[in-house]
Amino acid sequence: MNWGDVRAFFQTKSPWAVWVNACSCDGCDTELLPLFTPYLDVERFGILLKGSPRHGDILFVTGPVNYNTAPILRRVYEQMPEPKVVVASGSCACSGGAFRDCFNIIGGVDKVIPVDVYVPGCPHRPDGVIHAAVQALGILAEKSRRYGKKVACV
Repeated sequence: MNWGDVRAFFQTKSPWAVWVNACSCDGCDTELLPLFTPYLDVERFGILLKGSPRHGDILFVTGPVNYNTAPILRRVYEQMPEPKVVVASGSCACSGGAFRDCFNIIGGVDKVIPVDVYVPGCPHRPDGVIHAAVQALGILAEKSRRYGKKVACV
């Protein structure tokens, strides 16, 4: 087993998540929070919430992106090691939502960083985010295999 296979195994079995509130009304945050509590418990999939983006594999973002949060969101994304998966949670994170016509809103998360999984809804349903987390695990596994092969060839 080479280093790429070992890395891919652990990233897909125990990925660490980072959560960024980009400027939301906290509706999506109140729906996302139960995922990391015993009530819905995404830890059964191996996903752990961490405070540092330098250790993150999956980035959950809620809320529309404004001009103040755009550089912060970009910096958090750049601090995460490859491979990484971004999940836009809620209508505001997907497209700007109800705030998209405000003067200070840039739009959805994909206006600033690439997004892998979208979870629509205002607020989104917790089971939708669980489904997105499972999708993110599959995307992370695929990216880990590609990333691992690149490392093995160097």
